[in-house]
Amino acid sequence: MEELRNVAGVPGDSGRMCINMEWGAFGDDGSLAMLSTRFDASVDQASINPGKQRFEKMISGMYLGEIVRHILLHLTSLGVLFRGQQIQRLQTRDIFKTKFLSEIESDSLALRQVRAILEDLGLPLTSDDALMVLEVCQAVSQRAAQLCGAGVAAVVEKIRENRGLEELAVSVGVDGTLYKLHPHFSSLVAATVRELAPRCVVTFLQSEDGSGKGAALVTAVACRLAQLTRV
Repeated sequence: MEELRNVAGVPGDSGRMCINMEWGAFGDDGSLAMLSTRFDASVDQASINPGKQRFEKMISGMYLGEIVRHILLHLTSLGVLFRGQQIQRLQTRDIFKTKFLSEIESDSLALRQVRAILEDLGLPLTSDDALMVLEVCQAVSQRAAQLCGAGVAAVVEKIRENRGLEELAVSVGVDGTLYKLHPHFSSLVAATVRELAPRCVVTFLQSEDGSGKGAALVTAVACRLAQLTRV
């Protein structure tokens, strides 16, 4: 929640407003170019909206699997993965679902189990290959979590400065299967916020079916307005 007087473009100077990040389009102006890689560019160009929602494509569960796939293709072309053999299965878009990142990075899995998951995808590989794929998954998910944490840290620190506080205690609602199901994503986000905004005490609260409830609320309001109009 932010003081209304600190929210530009909204009339009024009393009360508070709940901030909805909606940060997917952050970076569409090129401000994230220094953080974007050739693999991000490949995923963006193959998407239905090239050049749009650039931040979302770097952090969202919808895209992380594709980032991993493009990295694996590159490593294969360099001859350091899959013995340099081009695997047709790996050419298939969206074969590497983001849920596999959560499974592969689970602390309870031994390397042989990671290898079994990848073989089920039709990727014949050695133990060394499995280890490299694991490290790629870890790097991609860690970057996504740290970018999320950096975004949250920037906002809560701005709120603290606006209020002139030495320390800010604030709650942040989070939704999404990646945050909920990935074994390390939530802790990496929280750790990044603590590092970048040490004077803010942030409590993360998971929302249950936020999109579904939001849609239901909008529908209810629309129906209510329609009834008032008829009256």
